[in-house]
Amino acid sequence: MRDVFVIGVGMTRFGKHMDRSYKSLVGEALEATFKDCGVKKDQIGSAFFSNTGWEQGSIKGQVALRPYGIEKIPVTNVENACASGSTAFHHAWLSIASGMVESSLAVGVEKLYMEDKAKVLESFIRGVDVEEANLQFALWAEIVAGSGIKTPDDFKESPRTPFMDMYASHCRRHMSMYGTTQRQLAVITAKNHNFGALNPLAQYQINMTPEDVLADKPIVYPLTRSMCAPLGDGSAAAILCSGDFLKKIKDSKHIKVLATVIASGRDRGVDDEDISERASHKAYEMAGLGPHDIDVAELHDATAYGELHISEAMGFCKTGEGGPFAESGASSMGGQVVINPSGGLLSRGHPIGASGLAQIHELVLQLRGEAGKRQVEGARIALNENGGGTIGYEEAAMAITILEKAF
Repeated sequence: MRDVFVIGVGMTRFGKHMDRSYKSLVGEALEATFKDCGVKKDQIGSAFFSNTGWEQGSIKGQVALRPYGIEKIPVTNVENACASGSTAFHHAWLSIASGMVESSLAVGVEKLYMEDKAKVLESFIRGVDVEEANLQFALWAEIVAGSGIKTPDDFKESPRTPFMDMYASHCRRHMSMYGTTQRQLAVITAKNHNFGALNPLAQYQINMTPEDVLADKPIVYPLTRSMCAPLGDGSAAAILCSGDFLKKIKDSKHIKVLATVIASGRDRGVDDEDISERASHKAYEMAGLGPHDIDVAELHDATAYGELHISEAMGFCKTGEGGPFAESGASSMGGQVVINPSGGLLSRGHPIGASGLAQIHELVLQLRGEAGKRQVEGARIALNENGGGTIGYEEAAMAITILEKAF
């Protein structure tokens, strides 16, 4: 397989864009991405388009890209739940690494804000086996019951997507087994919101303390509103290329793709190794690195518990120690590995089809030294983890990418 490099990234600000179309959001992200690297649109050899909810269906990528002069080339539409954006990136990498093309575009977009909020919430059911959804929900309830952690009387739960129940169930089990606390979740949340306040493209740009987080609106115990990623609209993109193509780019601040791995969920016991652990082992082996080589990471914090668990699964700390790890400052600026300096899904936002590519956008800026006030000093190796959907006890899809500063 050939070496592959990221040479351009771009994204819109994530947020509530009720007056924007899918095409206009894609166009803004494309303009930023092509400007970032100076590549012309007719130099792109293939494109991979990530989206999960656009009613256009079937030929989404062809419809969205054609108005911007990206046509004739192979356009592949990618849908892999919340891991869609990173899956598009993986296949762009694969098309170059295999020798099929010299350059490729990965672009993702989503619009989740709708007048009919019930319709939005219902759409999330597609992230589980729709024929066995009730069995999945019953499994989460069983985990909660087995944890022995009850909802406090003063915690009045709110309407939510089913995935908040999934995260809450696993979190209660973690609390029961390891003594993880709600305050540790609040520390993670405050960290990410404070990072997001430094990111001009983040959906939320407000500073928070752990006390603010704990006092926020209850969602499902132990999660408060700010511990849960918001609905959002937006688009993000990346351009990748081969080493030969790279020679055509002047003053390139190129980032090498050391590893990119896609994994799928499996039926397993609740105590068996999960998808994030399995996928991370493969990614580290492919890159020839280990967890302590990572300087900065973007992890899929659809909830604060998501970051806590994935910090353990990536090997940044031992299983059961994700709470103390965060509380110690190990994942904050100046710590062992800075996690979610973009603000993460919690603050940057989570337009499903664009989230994985937004993670790549942040890591490329970090490795270039272009992240401004949230810059991780001396960052040379970066990791993104992007999971989506649920099968049984784990995500249905997961993508992990490891990047290296190469200039």
